[in-house]
Amino acid sequence: MRILVSGGGFVGAYAALRLERRLRGSGHEVVLVNPENYLQYQPFLPEAASGNIEPRHVVVPLREVLRRTRLVVGEVEAIDHGARRARIRTLADEPLDLQYDALVLAPGSVSRVLPVPGLADRAIGFKTIAEAIHLRNVVLSRLEAAADTTDPEHRRALLTFVFVGGGYAGVEALAELEDLVRAALRRYPELHDVHPRWVLVEAAASLLPELDAGLARYAQALLARRGVDVRLETRLDSAEGGVMRLSDGDVFAAETLVWTTGVRPHPLTAQTGFPVDDQGRIATDEYLRVLDEAGEAIPGAWAAGDCAAVPDPVTGRPCPPTAQHALRQARCLADNLVATIEGRPLRRFRYRNRGQLVSLGRYRGVAQLPGRIRIRGFWAWWLHRTYHLAMMPTLNRRVRIALDWTVTLLFPRDITALGSLQRPREAFERAAEPPPGTLPESRRRAPVTRDPGTARLARP
Repeated sequence: MRILVSGGGFVGAYAALRLERRLRGSGHEVVLVNPENYLQYQPFLPEAASGNIEPRHVVVPLREVLRRTRLVVGEVEAIDHGARRARIRTLADEPLDLQYDALVLAPGSVSRVLPVPGLADRAIGFKTIAEAIHLRNVVLSRLEAAADTTDPEHRRALLTFVFVGGGYAGVEALAELEDLVRAALRRYPELHDVHPRWVLVEAAASLLPELDAGLARYAQALLARRGVDVRLETRLDSAEGGVMRLSDGDVFAAETLVWTTGVRPHPLTAQTGFPVDDQGRIATDEYLRVLDEAGEAIPGAWAAGDCAAVPDPVTGRPCPPTAQHALRQARCLADNLVATIEGRPLRRFRYRNRGQLVSLGRYRGVAQLPGRIRIRGFWAWWLHRTYHLAMMPTLNRRVRIALDWTVTLLFPRDITALGSLQRPREAFERAAEPPPGTLPESRRRAPVTRDPGTARLARP
């Protein structure tokens, strides 16, 4: 039997790992398809962006973790579940048709981009490690440009950073990068009397809606004390030309715009032929089985994570797209798939909330734990780090991250901007250009040589 797992995020990787263990020695094959050969641990993206953690330490090589799973680096383009066949585009840009017996859909999600004028051209997302590295390079390059310009208006725009979205991603990313800029400014004497402007725009009435209201207010007050301009019940209406127009009427220039307003299911969900809800998520039952139009389970089809509308047994609503839910859905899905193979009863997915942890920069955070326990400040920050370090796959990565944290405690932050990493061929392309003042190849005259037989000038 061949089990095809589409997606190598939390659901795909952990489901494949559990299937490996539960089906060891059974002769069944697990195939995982993912665009990259690694799993990225998203809760650490803000610290990777701020330089507290080396970016490559927050990704885990899938081949290192999944020893008995066949990894195909590529993307599933289409699925014909009736024929049990998937069309895959490999990294070599070659099509591959793969037959399967059971399908696990876990492609995850992509950023939800709204039709705001100028947004697609100017905004930076914050969902992948590549975006985190790029954002760090952009922020540091803004400091360099601001130090060099003599135009006060341009400098003000360069040092204005707008984050849209007051959930976990937006708040944690802003807090970490504000820490980074605060530390970096000590090394810019040209900017000693300049104060960067940080604006956090949120359409809801409060930040961090998943948290207790008291903790959310504490987080907002803490950001405000650090100079962050928090705009609640406000939307970004336009970003054209680098001019931010907010729904409250404020208009100002900003060179940096970060978009963290949520996610939508991966586009693959629309190519599967399975029913989806009004948000594009695949409908599943409490056992993680994909449902048809009549609400019956489709044999051999399973889904979980951000792409699936998995019902919460307590609220009855679909589970939120969090890492904690994804991890536990992956384990339940794998167990139920194995139970189906072995003819045993399935178990319902149940998730007991074990708390919410939010980092607000170095030594600051908020934590909401079971039993109505609320923690603020240093200990909440410490719990956030400790919990996610324990959940990070492989001892190798946990040790590396702990060493990164130790280094940042003992030495100043690294403020190197490696923006050229996004343009690796630029230096070579410049070297290939003719020196200034020379004629193009097509206009150059052929070299003159002397014909020894006739003692006259000749052209070859």
